[in-house]
Amino acid sequence: MVLTILILAIGFYMAWNIGANDVSNAMGTSVGSGALTLRRAVILAAILEFCGAYFVGSNVSQTMESGLINPHLFADQPLTLVLGMCGALLGTGIWLQLASYLKWPVSTTHAIVGAIVGFGAIIGGVGTIRWEEVGFIVISWVVSPLLSAIISYTIFTFLQKKILFALDPIEATRRAIPGFCFIIFTTFTLSLIFNGLQNLDLNLPLPASIAIALGVGGLAALAAYLIMKKVSSPVGYITPEGQYSPQTVISLEKAIKHLQRVRISSSDKTHEQISSILHDVKLISSQLRQESHFGQRSSEYHFVEKIFVYLQILSASYVAFAHGANDVANAIGPVSAVLDILRTGTISESTPIAPWLLALGGVGIVIGLATWGWRVIETIGKKITELTPTRGFCAEFGAATTILIASKCGLPISTTHCLIGAVLGVGLARGLSALNLGMLREIVLSWIITIPASAGISVLCFYLLKSIFA
Repeated sequence: MVLTILILAIGFYMAWNIGANDVSNAMGTSVGSGALTLRRAVILAAILEFCGAYFVGSNVSQTMESGLINPHLFADQPLTLVLGMCGALLGTGIWLQLASYLKWPVSTTHAIVGAIVGFGAIIGGVGTIRWEEVGFIVISWVVSPLLSAIISYTIFTFLQKKILFALDPIEATRRAIPGFCFIIFTTFTLSLIFNGLQNLDLNLPLPASIAIALGVGGLAALAAYLIMKKVSSPVGYITPEGQYSPQTVISLEKAIKHLQRVRISSSDKTHEQISSILHDVKLISSQLRQESHFGQRSSEYHFVEKIFVYLQILSASYVAFAHGANDVANAIGPVSAVLDILRTGTISESTPIAPWLLALGGVGIVIGLATWGWRVIETIGKKITELTPTRGFCAEFGAATTILIASKCGLPISTTHCLIGAVLGVGLARGLSALNLGMLREIVLSWIITIPASAGISVLCFYLLKSIFA
């Protein structure tokens, strides 16, 4: 009974720290872009994180429970495995709390995987580790930020070309919003109902799931279309006719910078020729800037960003749901394994994850965000690259898509990696100068430190618990 209460308390503590650190990463883009206030972000995350953890979380929890170490190697000493899992959770929670206090956005998945592997290797030997599973997870830590970056980069590049640099950004926004709503609602609904309602015994076959998801997405697109038809343009705005696209002006500005570099490194004769070309290009750029009313289009872009605030709220919901689905496993997987051992006295390969355990993890995550989440939100939202609602939407959508794919595959990837990869993708779409490389270096270093730090603290916690209970 004492061990049961202890593991539940430690599991809740771990979930609390996940909420304080990882959920802050997930909601940081929304707060940083101004789409959501901190209070609204907490309320939104509370609902969606819990739903993701409860409805979809069990797929990943089974991987964390018994996929990293071979539990049968502890068949003669089940108490050692129990205390090892307790130590792994407690040590990881301590490290996450320290990182949150220092405002470091570290990877919870890194921490718990490192802790479990460290415990298994030291206590049971390297033979207890399922290195093929560990290798698969490590590869995902590289693939997930890359995939998030590619998706976010692609979406933001599309937005730049088709909306932000369009001749009429407002009309382009009206045409694009229904399509984005269709994609978001279809994917979101499919992830929920396709084998995701198993905890409520409401599993649906794949064709029915796809049909329902497409129906929901279609209704959302229709509603968005009707709403956008009712939305009025900014006061005083007249749809431009015969104007050059802002993209033309921006391209000329880039050409001027390249010509200036060539002129600096050129010889006398070439220097004069480049200077003449540069003078002509500057005149053309100035003329097109006036003809396109480049400096007078702020009202258009303000209107576009205002519309994308609502779309980013949808993508923030998407991120919160995806995060709850994936990262509840970091707290609940080991807890489920320990409770099963305490209940049966034996070690099994895998056990079903009780819905009430998923609910416990979801509640812990929500409370962690509400109480300490503010400490690390600004790192992701403001210190990597400047975010606006359009950029934040692209980053959140790319990250959430990656997370949900991994969650349905039972792969515990790092939410932090996905979010930072997505923000990087958006930043790169604007050029390398848009990124804060110093902050990125600090974040990567914190990732490297997380694995040994969490493993070391967890082993110390194991020996402490062993001295008390063994």
